[in-house]
Amino acid sequence: MSSTDSNGNSLRENIMTKFFNLIIGGAVGTIARYLLAGVVYRYMGTSFPYGTLIVNISGCFILGVLASLADKKFILGPDARILLMIGFCGAFTTFSTLIFETDNLVRNGQAMRAFTNIFVSVILGFILFRVGSLIGEII
Repeated sequence: MSSTDSNGNSLRENIMTKFFNLIIGGAVGTIARYLLAGVVYRYMGTSFPYGTLIVNISGCFILGVLASLADKKFILGPDARILLMIGFCGAFTTFSTLIFETDNLVRNGQAMRAFTNIFVSVILGFILFRVGSLIGEII
């Protein structure tokens, strides 16, 4: 006998639907990132990471819109949230997720934790990238 949720759907169906939404959203987000960054680099050159910058800030905008549609307007249900917010935006840019989670800290009155999250993510991330790069050169 399989378990069912309040809508009569089996839990296995719910898990499969979530994974399907993650896979589709992630694939589309990855392709969108690749295409958008490529177009930006083609027109603006590669002397500065314009493509990544545009992807990251547009991802923040998109996730902000989606968060409002989900949390304030109640337009996005759980499946749409997984597809668009986690799948698409997560693959499009993880920077948007960093900003979203930092905003949650601010809205919960935890400004110092929000600042720490940004600071540590960027600075420590860069330091660890450099350390990893150096280790890669040694290997």
